[in-house]
Amino acid sequence: MASKILKQVSRVITAHRQREGGGFMVRRPLPSGSLDYADPFLMLDHLGPVHYEPGEAVGAPDHPHRGFETVTYVLEGGFEHHDSHGNHGVLSPGYVQWMTAGSGVIHSEMPTEELLKIGGNFHGFQIWVNLPAKDKMIRPRYQDVPPENIPWFESTDKQTKIKVIAGEVEDVKANIDTHTPIYFLDLRTTGKYSLNIPEGMDAMVYNYHPATILVGQEKTKVEESQLAVLKTQGQPVEFEATEEAADGSGKKEARVLVLAGTPIGEKIARYGPFVMNTEDELRQAMVDVRSGKFGEISGSFERMRKTDEANARRRQAGKE
Repeated sequence: MASKILKQVSRVITAHRQREGGGFMVRRPLPSGSLDYADPFLMLDHLGPVHYEPGEAVGAPDHPHRGFETVTYVLEGGFEHHDSHGNHGVLSPGYVQWMTAGSGVIHSEMPTEELLKIGGNFHGFQIWVNLPAKDKMIRPRYQDVPPENIPWFESTDKQTKIKVIAGEVEDVKANIDTHTPIYFLDLRTTGKYSLNIPEGMDAMVYNYHPATILVGQEKTKVEESQLAVLKTQGQPVEFEATEEAADGSGKKEARVLVLAGTPIGEKIARYGPFVMNTEDELRQAMVDVRSGKFGEISGSFERMRKTDEANARRRQAGKE
């Protein structure tokens, strides 16, 4: 008798578009109207891909965070990071920035001087990961990880490659330290692959590439800009590329982000850049920002000026 096919995908969500930061467009599947929070993941933003002419690139000038972690992953172009704890980093293609906001930080994420001056492509992601109550007021931490320090896994048939940003795949383990058990993978395949995710973790799969992919043991179709939410039920998650390459050489490469984590299981209170456990803690965060307890970064006026000029240039070009 044939074995019963396990249904793992509980829903598929299409990302909506909205402007963020200094005026850049994002595709956001989480949070959405049907999924506010996927414990421990608070947000997933897909930035670009977008092409900027000289002087058009924008980012996110100085803004605060408290109570969670921001993770930025760059595929094309670059960001320059500054924060009120003195950290500075330039994120080029392949880089990951893992910032633990903890008790509070002011930071900015601006396009690199090269991208702003000569233009070019930008493509990347930002993910927000919640912190448990015991860690919400820890000292902020900054991890700036270049691509050469992020390992890749390759399947034995050479058809699947997985960038292991957090977590592990078979014998390949990530180098990034996380406060909660997290899987963050960039999976690329022209064939099939069965991914093991630890028991107790549920998962999300976001298709950021034009090629459609089949996900789960029931082979749910997930198209570009769609997020599949999975209950793994303790079983491996299947991935399969489906579209034929134009030259007849095989399947087109499908590319997805895989996110999985152990739920924290605590009530949250969130408002803008703050994620706490109670409304009183949110109000205190706003008081602390206004009183200067988060600190500041020199050059704030200059970053706002560059952002305003870039937005004006894009409006003049009819790109708003």
